[in-house]
Amino acid sequence: MLNYVIKRLLGLIPTLLIVAVLVFLFVHLLPGDPARLIAGPEADATVIELVRKQLGLDQPLYRQFWHYITSVVQGDFGTSMVSRRPVSEEIASRFMPTFWLTLASMAWAVLFGLMAGIVAAVWRNRWPDRLGMALAVTGISFPAFALGMLLMQIFSVELGWLPTVGADSWRHYILPSLTLGAAVAAVMARFTRASFVDVLNEDYMRTARAKGVSGEVGDPQARSA
Repeated sequence: MLNYVIKRLLGLIPTLLIVAVLVFLFVHLLPGDPARLIAGPEADATVIELVRKQLGLDQPLYRQFWHYITSVVQGDFGTSMVSRRPVSEEIASRFMPTFWLTLASMAWAVLFGLMAGIVAAVWRNRWPDRLGMALAVTGISFPAFALGMLLMQIFSVELGWLPTVGADSWRHYILPSLTLGAAVAAVMARFTRASFVDVLNEDYMRTARAKGVSGEVGDPQARSA
């Protein structure tokens, strides 16, 4: 088990390196000059050039990339151009709200996904199955930003039950966690249904039903098997 984990972690290194290269090149392909943005719109060419040298933007791309990689390995992600604070501090201040939001989203997704998938498999080809799969397709197809706006309009604006911003209490996590977990719950419901249907059609299940064990609700033919 330990060897497997080590191999998987080592396998992440090439992936992370490729992602770092792509992000680095993508940032440099974006229009605009970061030095001019930091110096301000009224700065002259001399000030902009000083800022560019300070940021290391006057160096070749390979040197900039090497400096970027070595700094990241040491835990230095640079300074935010907006807040002028270290990026590591910006990430740390938002880590716990993001962590709790991720846990809440996965909890909703697992709960609703498993329940919908099991109900759809047991009552397959009947209205609970059709309703559950229709909701699953809707959850996959509906954009997350549109679902979030719809939930805010209903539960925050119209009903006034839940807040829209902040992370001070558990009530602040309900709407965003539902929004983020909807697509995952839909995918999990479809996979759970397919897995349960395969299990219900196994030979040992048919043997159990032939010996008198009651079959699933949604398949009358299975009962008479």
